Amino acid sequence: MLIVAITGMPGAGKSTAAKALEARGFKRIVMGDVIREETRRRGLEPDEKNTAKVMLELREKYGPGAVAEVCLRLLNKMKEGVVVIDGIRSPAEVEVFARAGKVKLIAVHASRERRFKLLTERGRSDAPTDRRSFDERDKRELSIGVGDAVALAHESLSNEHATPEELGRRAVELVESWVASAG
Repeated sequence: MLIVAITGMPGAGKSTAAKALEARGFKRIVMGDVIREETRRRGLEPDEKNTAKVMLELREKYGPGAVAEVCLRLLNKMKEGVVVIDGIRSPAEVEVFARAGKVKLIAVHASRERRFKLLTERGRSDAPTDRRSFDERDKRELSIGVGDAVALAHESLSNEHATPEELGRRAVELVESWVASAG
């Protein structure tokens, strides 16, 4: 199995790239959905504060690959040759997925200004409410290893000046080239 893992800072465009791959027929697992689901299971609103707390608690209690371990259970039920993992945040998570197949890591990049704009425009319940909360989120993500995951990427895609369609097209072209060279 080829596991296409997508990493990047919050708002960089990970989900845009992953959704384009899903539209192309690849199955997708969203790591953030696991956190939002666990937050709701605990009776909490899945806002920025609560999802951050739950994510940190899971990692503290079960280790840095905790969220990936939950996703791995979903992955192991799949029969697809290629699966997309949306939202890698640490090398430990990459290691967890490597137990199920060959992992190829894509880093999606965008400037802080662009990421803040994209996060606030998408209007999800865990979007930052202001610049301070955005900065806190960046620090939290860096503290759990997202910068290390980005540094390990096999390829990088810039989302600084791309439309969603352009970013998605580049992600699809990249993954299809990996599939072609593996087959």
